[in-house]
Amino acid sequence: MSLLIDTDPGCDDALALLLALESGLDIVGLTTVAGNSTIANTTRNTLALLEFLDRDPPVARGAERPLVKQQDTAEFIHGESGLKGDLSAPSGEPVDVSGAEFIVQKAREDGNLTIAAIGPLTNLALALGIEPDLPDYLDEVLVMGGAVYAPGNRTPAAEANLHADPDAASRVLQSLDPTFVGLGITVRATLDPATLDLSGSRGAVVEEWLEYYPDHVRRRYGINHSPVHDAAVIAHLTDGVLTVEERALEIDTREGPCRGALLSDEYGVTEEPENGRVATDIDVSAFRDALGGAIGSAL
Repeated sequence: MSLLIDTDPGCDDALALLLALESGLDIVGLTTVAGNSTIANTTRNTLALLEFLDRDPPVARGAERPLVKQQDTAEFIHGESGLKGDLSAPSGEPVDVSGAEFIVQKAREDGNLTIAAIGPLTNLALALGIEPDLPDYLDEVLVMGGAVYAPGNRTPAAEANLHADPDAASRVLQSLDPTFVGLGITVRATLDPATLDLSGSRGAVVEEWLEYYPDHVRRRYGINHSPVHDAAVIAHLTDGVLTVEERALEIDTREGPCRGALLSDEYGVTEEPENGRVATDIDVSAFRDALGGAIGSAL
C-alpha cells in the first residue's frame, strides 16, 4: 500500500504522522492544508515534525483557504503556531508544486494510491478539478471528519474538518467513495501519558501533543484525556482498529448551524444508494497499543 497523507498539524496530526512514520507504511508524500492554523504554519509544522522524527518524505504546500467560506482556524486548541511543543524551525522546504498537483502526480504514478485526509478536504477537491479521473487512480480515501455519532465540535452539528470547507467535503464525497472516521469514534481514541516513558526533552514535546486540549475544553466534553482524533485513521491502516459500514451519506453545504454536518442514512430511510462508509466502532485497546508502541519507538 502506498500512502499519501493530507494534513494540517495540529497536535493530533503530529501524533498521526508519528504513528505513520514509525509503523513502516510506504508514505509517498505529505500535502498540507490550512485548517488548525494558516497554511504557512501547517506547512512549517509538517516540515519541523519530519525533522523532529528524522524522516524526509516530500511535502507539498496546499490550499491556503477554503473553496468558498471564510477561513477559521483552531490555534485556541493547538497553540499559537498551530502546534504545541516548541519544535525547532525546519531547514527543509516544500516541493515546487501545489498540494493538489502533488496529489494528482502521485496518484498517476502509483495507480492504486491510498489517501489519509486528516484536515479539511480542500486539496482533494482541487485535485479532482485538475484530474476528473482521479478516482481511477485511488484505492482508498480515509477522512478524519464528521460527527455521525456525536455532537459537533465547531457547531452543534458539524465537526471541525468538514465545517472548515464543507463545499470541498461535498465534492470529495460525490466522487471518491470515502470512509469517514468521525467524532463519536475518535473521542475514544485517547492515550494516557502516564502509561508511557516520556522522560527527556523529546518526551516532553510528545506529552504536550497528547494533552493538547485546554483544561476548560476537557471539562466541557467531560473527558480526562485529549482525543487523538487523526491518529485513529492511521491506526486503522496499521492495525485495523475500526469497524466500518457502508452508508448513503450527504454533507450539508447550506448556510446555518448545520453547515458542514455529515448526514448518514443508518436505516436506509431515503432509499438512496450507498456512496461511502462511516466508522461505527474502534478497538480502543488496539489503538492505544499501536500509538504507544510508535511513541516508544520514536523516543
